[in-house]
Amino acid sequence: MLNWDEPLTPSVTRTPDAIIDVSVIETAMTAAPAATLRETPAINKPVAPIAPAPASLKPINPDDKRVVNGQTDINQLAPFKYPWAWDYFLNANKNHWTPLDINMSQDLHDYQHKLTLEERHVYENVLSYLTTSDILAMRNIGLAVMEKMTAPELQIYQARQVYEEAMHTWTYQHCIESLGLDQSEIYNRYRVVPEIHQKIQMCNSRLDSVLRPDIDLHDRDELENFVMAYTFFAGVFEGTWFYNGFSPIFALQRRGLMKGTSEQLQYIMRDEVLHASFGIRVCKQIILEENLKLDPKKIQQMWEEAEAAEMQYSKYLLPDPILGYSAEDHIAQFRFIANRRANKLDHAIPFPGAENALPWLDEQANLKKEKNFFETRVTEYQTGGALNWD
Repeated sequence: MLNWDEPLTPSVTRTPDAIIDVSVIETAMTAAPAATLRETPAINKPVAPIAPAPASLKPINPDDKRVVNGQTDINQLAPFKYPWAWDYFLNANKNHWTPLDINMSQDLHDYQHKLTLEERHVYENVLSYLTTSDILAMRNIGLAVMEKMTAPELQIYQARQVYEEAMHTWTYQHCIESLGLDQSEIYNRYRVVPEIHQKIQMCNSRLDSVLRPDIDLHDRDELENFVMAYTFFAGVFEGTWFYNGFSPIFALQRRGLMKGTSEQLQYIMRDEVLHASFGIRVCKQIILEENLKLDPKKIQQMWEEAEAAEMQYSKYLLPDPILGYSAEDHIAQFRFIANRRANKLDHAIPFPGAENALPWLDEQANLKKEKNFFETRVTEYQTGGALNWD
């Protein structure tokens, strides 16, 4: 067994039915001739020589790098072919925060004494959807996407993204614990509420299609499916569903309610916009490098299926409007944000004529907040005001 305190010290195995007398071993080792020790197979086991590095290795040419199917050394970071990916990593590290930085005492009071039954329904179901969604996002990047990248500057940002998705999940758990909500009930809603389950199942089907161990991205059909799956997660899931999904809580914040939760969602929103922007750029880069043409009908179908699922979800979330927010607002804003993401992806606009139903939503990602030092801890990002979130 490895000694974790002294990992370089050889270990001694104890048999379950006998206690080894160390003094006997030491005496035997002292008395044994040196030649005997050298001949002991366990001690003098031949070690294969380390092969010298081939003289033919050449320096990495960054022009030879590719997003997928590359042949350059994945362990060599620079020279960069994708310096923008490194910039994403640097920006993400300027945005470090944890949910423990946020004071949740006022949220507990609001939840217990100020929220209506309808507003509690909205709050709880938004949390229920998000708790599962960020784990899905983490699994998608960490297990399905990152291992297929063949340029390390891409993987390094995605490693940061995996951490951020885990931290987002911690944030929702922190909110649930702070308010004393029933964890089992909240976490299991995605399994028993059809309108939440439908959205999660759409994500699972995309993820499962690219999580197979036998996937070969040299195959054009497999490559197209991978890019479609990544496009879904970047453009729909993180870029639209997440971006739009926080807005019911922000509507409460605008009325002075649940401000601690809303502040945490603001920080998450900034992270998610970077995730979506990065994923969109990677998808476009693969399409360019691999000379890939996605089927416009499949793309339109993807957006329409996402809209149908979001519409059912909004009707469940808001069967009746709450003050300042309605199901109609929610789905109208979905269409507007979907058009924005589709434009970035060079897709045809899926919902022509959609208008910005919540012009204040973008402020949540860009707002520089003023704090009362005696009420809450200052958690503003050090350089958050200088970042470009779109």
